[in-house]
Amino acid sequence: MQLTAAVSFLTILQDESVSIHAYTHSFLQVILLHLEHRDTGVSNAWLETLLSVIEVLPKETLRHEILNPLVSKAQLSQTVQSRLVSCKILGKLTNKFDAHTIKREILPLVKSLCQDVEYEVRSCMCRQLENIAQGIGTELTKSVVLPELIELSRDEGSSVRLAAFETLVNLLDIFDTDDRSQTILPLVKSFCEKSFKADESILISLSFHLGKLCHGLYGIFTPDQHLRFLEFYKKLCTLGLQQENGHSENQIPPQILEQEKKYISVRKNCAYNFPAMIVFVDPKNFHLELYSTFFCLCHDPEVPVRYTIAICFYEVSKLLNSGVYLIHKELITLLQDESLEVLDALIDHLPEILELMSTGGESSVQENKLSSLPDLIPALTAAEQRAAASLKWRTHEKLLQKYACLPHVISSDQIYYRFLQRMFTIMMTNNVLPVQKAASRTLCIFLRYNRKQEQRHEVIQKLIEQLGQGKSYWNRLRFLDTCEFIIEIFSKSFFCKYFFLPAIELTHDPVANVRMKLCYLLPKVKSTLKIPADKHLLQQLEMCVRKLLCQEKDKDVLAIVKRTVLELDRMEMSMDAFQKKFYEKDLLDQEKEREELLLLEMEQLEKEKQQNDGRPMSDKMYEKKRRDTKTPTQSLPKNIPISVPGPSSVTPSTSKEIKKSKLIRSQSFNNQAFHAKYGNLEKCASKSSTTGYTASVSGLGKTSVLSLTDDSFRTRNASSVPPSFSPNTTLPSTSRGTGNSLDPKSSGSKDTQPRKATLKSRKSNP
Repeated sequence: MQLTAAVSFLTILQDESVSIHAYTHSFLQVILLHLEHRDTGVSNAWLETLLSVIEVLPKETLRHEILNPLVSKAQLSQTVQSRLVSCKILGKLTNKFDAHTIKREILPLVKSLCQDVEYEVRSCMCRQLENIAQGIGTELTKSVVLPELIELSRDEGSSVRLAAFETLVNLLDIFDTDDRSQTILPLVKSFCEKSFKADESILISLSFHLGKLCHGLYGIFTPDQHLRFLEFYKKLCTLGLQQENGHSENQIPPQILEQEKKYISVRKNCAYNFPAMIVFVDPKNFHLELYSTFFCLCHDPEVPVRYTIAICFYEVSKLLNSGVYLIHKELITLLQDESLEVLDALIDHLPEILELMSTGGESSVQENKLSSLPDLIPALTAAEQRAAASLKWRTHEKLLQKYACLPHVISSDQIYYRFLQRMFTIMMTNNVLPVQKAASRTLCIFLRYNRKQEQRHEVIQKLIEQLGQGKSYWNRLRFLDTCEFIIEIFSKSFFCKYFFLPAIELTHDPVANVRMKLCYLLPKVKSTLKIPADKHLLQQLEMCVRKLLCQEKDKDVLAIVKRTVLELDRMEMSMDAFQKKFYEKDLLDQEKEREELLLLEMEQLEKEKQQNDGRPMSDKMYEKKRRDTKTPTQSLPKNIPISVPGPSSVTPSTSKEIKKSKLIRSQSFNNQAFHAKYGNLEKCASKSSTTGYTASVSGLGKTSVLSLTDDSFRTRNASSVPPSFSPNTTLPSTSRGTGNSLDPKSSGSKDTQPRKATLKSRKSNP
């Protein structure tokens, strides 16, 4: 009841349910009354409420109701609990009064409590000195607080000395160079020297604050002192690893186990401070001074230590900059770690780490794109398989999402042969929906940056045949998810060319959930159309919706269809020519289309070079050109329409040199698209609006067609699709040709039995 009341009083204050005056009159005395409750938990709860109340109370109320009674509460004649409460209240009150009031009324109480006979009170007051120092300014801190801290750092109680040390470290920025070198540095040296002889809890605190300490005292160390602190840090990093007790785990005495836990905490804190220590020794000296320590932390036998160093790995990579190649092997080690917790910590910044690995360091590292790290791809694939075999599907999902950065760091062929098929397998066999969607989106990004037309067509064919026309309704649902990612990542013309008809064919699907999911997707599908080029596709779309309205038997699907028809009717059609209203979206789509065309031109150039020189143009040459060029469309003013030069615009008499110069001018697409992190693709969802439907869907709808008189705008009809987009291998027919004649037993269930799934959202097992 007391705990609930304390929380309720605090909620009334935070919600401003009553005025401050009414709150003071009605609630403040109740709070003060219960501060010395015999139960420590109850007392602490009321104290937390009071400390929050102090923030909003006026000065006069604080003086009369809290500060004045505090003089008697802080006396030695009061209980220890009362004096502990007084310490915390004094720390909070300091920021509410001017320096004169603090010096006259508060500081005498602070000094008295710092000299208290009980070590708990001295320790508690010592920890409040940081707040008091921030409230009284630099001068009073040096004259009043610093002497108290020096005296407390020599206290007989270890907890008091520890509190004094931590407060000194947190106040380093307030003191000038003379105070640091003449007063604080000797105290720190003495503390470090005595730490191994004292309680291990002091070592835990020291190891945690060592990075901040070295940073705060940087510049005043002599070379000898610098070396001693570095050696002290190295010793802490291996603390407890040299001891062999010779006992099995069940035979280890409890005190030894407790000691080992403290040693693990020390090494974990050392891993946490490793980036700060790189700054301390200078990144240029990393290999000589700290590499062996980094190696030990990455191979530490305890998971918490490796987990912490995995979290810091990105910071370490950034600090090393051109020396990042030195920690290639440690990256592989952490990727192959047996603990999924370590892997999960590492992959949070995996795209950034791999980008630094591929672009940082010497020119050979840049050109070869991680070719100096042959174990990277096996380590990445093994990490994914370990995550897939575990029950931690969120780690698996995150890893698949991060793999979307791979086109930026390894070659297209490596992705195709080592990762792309695995994405297919996950989409087809995994039972966790978020994992399947992550694999689907990553596969779409792999497809987006695949450089070989034959491979792209093979992937598209498998998507349509194995997912869109698959026997399992679950696979057909995943095909619609993939279509949504295709619309987001690719140009409108790409979706219309390969996926428009297979998608709308699912209006005939025998499973209600598939038809329902398609209805939700139809507005995005329609947004990919441009008039008049895609007029025939618009007719197909309207025909499918009309059939759904007339023939749909399922009431849930029919309700969604009716809502979708109204939404489609409100959409505005996008034109082939640029419209001012949708200029940025159209420009973004045209940039996507230009990049897709550029892929084909690059492939053609590679084939020509193979014929002429007998050797392929390597990925590193492509990357070098992309880094040396910029996309011209970015510098054009927005009022100038931009045409997309396709292969069809090149006459037979065009020389190879002109073709190559055009390629060089615009060859930055891949690096540019990923330069602001691959996650920026999420901003590229094309939502260009369209019109066309009346509520009854009785015809083509009222579509205003803009007459095209400017040759700079390419219409996208059947004849204007770039010849280079035409597949060398015949894609499967985009019409499933099955309609409702499909055997419901083979296509109406995830396996063989037809059933109507429950709809709307299918949540994966946690």
